[in-house]
Amino acid sequence: MKDKIFKRDHYGTGLLLGLLLPVLLYLVLFAIDFLVFRFFSTHILAKQDYLYILSLVVNLFTIRYYFVNLKYDKTGRGILIVTFAYALVYFILY
Repeated sequence: MKDKIFKRDHYGTGLLLGLLLPVLLYLVLFAIDFLVFRFFSTHILAKQDYLYILSLVVNLFTIRYYFVNLKYDKTGRGILIVTFAYALVYFILY
């Protein structure tokens, strides 16, 4: 069933992927940064807000996969819309 959800050309699928993947990557990067700081007393990045923008990188690979490999334009556009929204929020906040 999981394959059917991610193999649909639908805006909702793109929006869901675009929202969840950067959040998951942010949590993983934050956990790694926390562990590095705990053991070595230094952060991976100079500023913590860089983790936010770095977590958007996963959407670029996902957009390419859905546009080029699968030819799912609606799903790719959904991911693209969310990526632009995340970037806009980043520039407003920081």
